[in-house]
Amino acid sequence: MSFRLFDAPLREPSQFVGFAGNRIDRQSENRADDAVEKALADRTTRLMLMHAGRLYLKLDDGKFDPWFDVAESEAFDVSLDRGVLLGFSDAGPVLAVPAGIEPEDLPETVKAIDYRSVYMQGLIDEAAAGALAQGAALLAWHASHAFCSKCGNRSEMRAGGYRRHCPACGTDHFPRTDPVAIMLTATREKCLLGRGRHFAPGMYSALAGFIEPGETIEAAVRRETLEEAGIRLGRVVYHASQPWPFPYSLMIGCFGEPLNEDIQADLNELEDCRWFFRDEVRTMLERTHAGGLITPPKGAIAHHLIRAWVDSE
Repeated sequence: MSFRLFDAPLREPSQFVGFAGNRIDRQSENRADDAVEKALADRTTRLMLMHAGRLYLKLDDGKFDPWFDVAESEAFDVSLDRGVLLGFSDAGPVLAVPAGIEPEDLPETVKAIDYRSVYMQGLIDEAAAGALAQGAALLAWHASHAFCSKCGNRSEMRAGGYRRHCPACGTDHFPRTDPVAIMLTATREKCLLGRGRHFAPGMYSALAGFIEPGETIEAAVRRETLEEAGIRLGRVVYHASQPWPFPYSLMIGCFGEPLNEDIQADLNELEDCRWFFRDEVRTMLERTHAGGLITPPKGAIAHHLIRAWVDSE
């Protein structure tokens, strides 16, 4: 079988997914250990404040603003010493900083909104959403890796938050990103969608799973599809990727070509898994399905995989 879906894309699909609009110059090779201190002394520095999976947003005339200057941030019990330098925008340095004040104690002009809702509701622009993904992932990594995994002693933040150093044994630790394969198995006529138990009512999506050590992306796509649905795949092609700050993953979207059609779903992993024909999936995308079935929201890479397949003919 050969059709357009398995040819190289004319454009870069990763540009259109949620959290992918980051335009910060990271300057990864030029991060001194005092980079955060220097940035905090710069009057142009802007901060993103985060707490317990929520972004603090200033509300002004119905519009949300995710940026605080250093002076503004002091009212929110921020831990500037645990801030991470994301890099530099055209306006100046950009940091992500953990805040301490609880959402219920915020003034009426500031809202604490969970990351997923921020992107799903389009509350901030694409560049800010990309910075959110970067900052949220880094702060989550620091929160869960405060101690050296080699000797167990407390490690210290270095390089503006892009490294942790253990003073006891000298080991350096670097931020991690967990790769996740997300795949749409498809033929010309139909595609395979599954439903997890935690999904929103009526939602079906592409299958997904973590890539294991020593495994290629393609091997992970084939393994996960076989394990979750009993479907063996032939060709696998990459489509797009998406930063996913829950807590620090990279979603790697692929299409898979099925070699069999009989589904043997792993009902420990999935609530349901079945084939959907193109016309039905189109109504799910458009939210007009007679049975109320839907696909993931537009920011999710699963939506873009499904949309690309629906539009491929």
